[in-house]
Amino acid sequence: MFITLDGIDGVGKSTQIERLINYLGERGQETLLVRDPGTTEIGSKLREILLESDLELHRRTEAMLFMASRCEMVETILRPAIAEGKTVVSDRFLLANVVYQSVGGEVLPDLLWQMGRLANGGLTPDLTILLDMPAQRSMERIGSETDRMESRGVDYMEAVRQAFLQQLPHSSQATAIINADQTPEEVSHDLLTSVEQILA
Repeated sequence: MFITLDGIDGVGKSTQIERLINYLGERGQETLLVRDPGTTEIGSKLREILLESDLELHRRTEAMLFMASRCEMVETILRPAIAEGKTVVSDRFLLANVVYQSVGGEVLPDLLWQMGRLANGGLTPDLTILLDMPAQRSMERIGSETDRMESRGVDYMEAVRQAFLQQLPHSSQATAIINADQTPEEVSHDLLTSVEQILA
C-alpha cells in the first residue's frame, strides 16, 4: 500500500506522519517512510537546490527538478518496497509538485500532471491525505523560519492551499481532507479513521 500526506507547510505533517507510522506498525505492517523531495542521494542534493538555496528558478525548471528527484525515488526505493509488501508513507508526492509549480499560472496543472505521471512511470498513491488549514494560521505556526516556498508570503500560501483543494481529486483514487486546525489528537483521530476505511 502507498499512502501520501500533503498540505501547505505548518499543518503538522511531521507529527501526523509519525503517528500514522506507529499506528501501522501496531497493526503488524512493515512500513517505509520517504520524503519528497529527498530520500535518495540525488533527491537530497536536489532538495538543497529547490528548498534551501536562493537560486531564482523558472517554475517549469523547479517542476522538472522535483520530478527528477521523484523518478529516482520511485524506481530505486518505492517500487521495490511495494513489491516486498511494505506500506510506504510519503511526506509529499506529485500533488505538491503540481500545486506549487502551477500557482501563478506559469505552468498549467494538466501539463504538470502529465509530466509527473511520466516521471513516476505511472505509479500513483492508493490514498492521498490532505491536511488543510487557512494559510494565515499555518504561517503563524511556522514563525520566521521559512524555506524558498514559504518565503513568498501568506497570499501565495493561501493560493497554494486553494490549489491543493482543487487538484486533490487528481492525485489518487482515494483521497481525504483532514481539518488540521484542531488539536494534534483530533487530527490524528480523523486521519486514522480515513486510513482504517481504506485498509478495510
